[in-house]
Formats: sequence, structure tokens, C-alpha cells
Amino acid sequence: MPENKVVELTVAEGVGVITINNPPVNALTLDVREQLKQVLQEVEGSNEIRALVITGAGSKCFVAGADIKDFPRQMENGPRENATIYKEMFTYLEEAPMPIIAALNGLALGGGCELVLACDLRIADELVKIGLPEVTLGLIPGLGGTQRLARLVGQAKAKELLFTGTIISAEEALRIGLVNQVVPQGTALEEALKLARKLAKGAGVAMAYAKHLVNAGSELPLQEALEMEMQHVEKIFDTEDLQEGLEAFINKRPAVFKNR
Repeated sequence: MPENKVVELTVAEGVGVITINNPPVNALTLDVREQLKQVLQEVEGSNEIRALVITGAGSKCFVAGADIKDFPRQMENGPRENATIYKEMFTYLEEAPMPIIAALNGLALGGGCELVLACDLRIADELVKIGLPEVTLGLIPGLGGTQRLARLVGQAKAKELLFTGTIISAEEALRIGLVNQVVPQGTALEEALKLARKLAKGAGVAMAYAKHLVNAGSELPLQEALEMEMQHVEKIFDTEDLQEGLEAFINKRPAVFKNR
């Protein structure tokens, strides 16, 4: 493990917590990029993790974007290669079978906002600020921001935020559907963990199917998406989780799902 550990993974009660700890603003440096990749490989290889939370260390920043001073190191092999590494990691978050929750404890800007967009659910402290201000530097988001933002909040609102580089409040993010929940300052991680523990005890196969259907189906014509849904309905009848859920309901007891 590198001496300067800037990305940490802890696991308890079926929940993995990834903490980006790169003070003072948890910027996406080359070290963060490489260690985040390693941590996600650990997550992918784990049979224990059934829900994942991503947060930033401290109380001021989730991830305040890229470290501009670190750009020369990150761009040694060109912008495409640098962005591709992030793209692969963020795509993994989007496609991983377990639910992934971003616990926004502070600023989520640029690449930090793009990381948030790749998660399934987003819980924000009430003082959080979030946005994609790349245009103010003459840049555009290159880690999926233009695409995921538009799919989440609609094209018109996405264009407004991208063209102006406006950084919005947690309440505004909630209003436009960019975050799912706004909680009192300092409680985002606590609330995310509560939800993650609940989901970790849930029917993992059903949640994985639902996640895949929402993500993939949104890109298909309706009738094709409905057929894909029906195929997954057929498959889920062969799962142990469904049998457990039905038996638990009939016997009026809590279900104990095994994620298979």
C-alpha cells in the first residue's frame, strides 16, 4: 500500500465505505486516481460487500474536483488516457450490481460532481455545493459529466449548468433531482450508512436487476425495454432470494436474503 494513503476502504455489516482522504480539498490527483482504481478492484472481488458508500474525509469537501497543479502529471499520456481511466472506474460504479450511495459532506465540484453522478443514490449535507464549473476554465467535463447530468436532470437544465458553470446549493440540487435527500450538516455519512445497511440486507439479485433495467432500459425504445424487463422477471423466479422472500411473507417473519 502506498505510504501516502489517500483512498481508504472499510467494510462492516455488508457495507463498504470508500473515503477519499486527500486534504485539504480531497482533490482528484494522480495518487487518488491510482488508489481509487485499486480500491474498486478490491470491491469488485469482495463477496462481503452488498452495498457501497462513497464519501470524502473531513467536513468541507466531498471531492473538490481535480488538482490543477497536478494536471501535468495526469496528462503525461494525453487527456484521453487520463479520462479513460476515470471513465472505466465510474462506469464500474454505474454497472456494479450492488447499490452505491454518495454521501456528500461538502463541495462536490468538477470531477467530484462527476463521481457523484456515477452513483445510484446521493445524500447531501444541507450546506453542500455541487456543480460542473469547467467552462470557467475553458474546459468541459470529461469524465461523463455532460452525459450523466443530462440523463439525470434533463437536457435544458444540464445545458444551463454546463454553459454557466453555476455551482448550486443542496436544496437546488434536490429540487432538480440531482440529489435524493438533503440532511442536516454533518449527518450525510450517517444517513447514507443507515440506508446502505438496510439495502445490504435486502434482496440483492432483485436490486441488481432493477438497477440494470433502469440504466439499460433508459437507452432503449419502450417496447424493447419492456421485453428486457420481462426477461428479468422470468429469471428472477429461479432465484433463492425470491423463494425466501415468499416464505418469509407467508410465515410473517423477516426475510434473510442470500443474494442468489
